[in-house]
Amino acid sequence: MSDIPAHSAPILLTGAAQPESRWRVAARTAFPFLVVALLWEITARAGVFPPKLFPSLETVGAALVRLTLSGILPHHALDTILRLVAGFGLSALVGVAIGILMGRSRRMEDIGLPLVSILAPIPGIAWAPLFLLWFGLGNMPAVLLVAFVSLFPIIFNTWTGVKAVKEVWVRSAQAMGADDRRLFVKVIVPGALPYILTGLRLGLAQAWRTLVGIEMLAAVPWGLGWMIFGAREFLNTDVMLAGVVVIGAVGLALEKLVFQRIERFTVRRWGMMT
Repeated sequence: MSDIPAHSAPILLTGAAQPESRWRVAARTAFPFLVVALLWEITARAGVFPPKLFPSLETVGAALVRLTLSGILPHHALDTILRLVAGFGLSALVGVAIGILMGRSRRMEDIGLPLVSILAPIPGIAWAPLFLLWFGLGNMPAVLLVAFVSLFPIIFNTWTGVKAVKEVWVRSAQAMGADDRRLFVKVIVPGALPYILTGLRLGLAQAWRTLVGIEMLAAVPWGLGWMIFGAREFLNTDVMLAGVVVIGAVGLALEKLVFQRIERFTVRRWGMMT
């Protein structure tokens, strides 16, 4: 028998890892942004650049509030987000399907992989003049170019994920009587999902860069890229930076509210990612 009293046993468990508080998580997340903001403000106040070209955070914040209250910035942001959702949604559906087919079919892999390897390194903005010639000005070339450019990282990562599914999982499921449909739903897709999410993240980053660029060229009436490009003509750096802040905020919101929630309800719950 141990000499430790029964009532003292719970004390031995106090060294176990405890989940971090929300305040600590929020502070850790905000810290790099605070450092960047401090460095920016020091540079702006030091007079290294003219105030017109390198405005202070106060000036950028004032422009952000002014454009938001006037309704101009929300209108630009909404049009850009709609184009992003349309193009990226199309790309996600097609890219995941093609990637899975390539991962499960050797013939599809032999056909698709060389094309993906050749086209993926080409910058999205390099395709913009061709898409403008093929589809004209306006929303159509912007949506299609976003879908085309973000397609390749989604295909490649989905294919990698399907190929990375352990053969022992497949054989075990088949030994337990799983047909092709159950094998696909219960083994292939869950096993490849971490790679698919990575491909979607990379595809979304490609989509953002390309969309902002083509909005500057496609003569769209509204959009963050158009707003930034128009502000450049008049040296309204504060307006340009306000647009950049909105782009970053939307990207962060998509990461926190979409991708991390998908991870939490799928691969983390399944124990495939910590």
